[in-house]
Amino acid sequence: MPEALPTGPAAGQVFGAQLVLQHLEWTVLRPLDGLLQGDWPSLWRGGSLDLADLREYQLHDDVRHIDWNVTARLDTPYVRQYTQDRDLTAWFLVDVTSSMRVSADTRSKQDCALILVAALARMFTRHGNRVGALIYDGKTVEVLRPGSSRTQVLTLLQRLRLRSRDSAAAAMAVPTDLSALLSRAQAVIRQRCMVFVVSDFLSRPGWEQALGRLGQRHDLMAVVL
Repeated sequence: MPEALPTGPAAGQVFGAQLVLQHLEWTVLRPLDGLLQGDWPSLWRGGSLDLADLREYQLHDDVRHIDWNVTARLDTPYVRQYTQDRDLTAWFLVDVTSSMRVSADTRSKQDCALILVAALARMFTRHGNRVGALIYDGKTVEVLRPGSSRTQVLTLLQRLRLRSRDSAAAAMAVPTDLSALLSRAQAVIRQRCMVFVVSDFLSRPGWEQALGRLGQRHDLMAVVL
């Protein structure tokens, strides 16, 4: 079983990317078998080419899926059924602005965001799915394209730590505008996927409309710290 995360005054010193990930790891990792990558079927019909079955045509069926060879041989319309795509992509929209550095106890909201993203990202990638991120420091939005390896999770956590550390002084004077992060996400994330917005939502007004537009296309979850 993974060990418990450390607490107390020294907690902030041990939240390095590798150390956080080590606390989430099991001793033995077993690779997945098969052609399909993930464990969860997509909610939307994708571009899968894996033929699952043939059945007789019904009125609601798409005529583009008719198998004309079988139809001609049996003199009855038949359609092809394909296996659903199981490649799930999750995006993390992470706020690392100055308000996220506020600490209620021994951990700041930024530390909590790091632990949350590490746990979710590793949960997705170890089942063969992909994770990407948009990291907002109050001035710019850094984009990390989706990947499915353990290295991708380490890279994500390292980017979060570096971006929050390097921009600490500069971001203090910049008011947070989450609509910039959400609008950038709408432009970058083209395919429908899962989106996690991780923030304390202390921002200029107007982000609600951008969040609503993003939720119209994607499976959206807002995590309020």
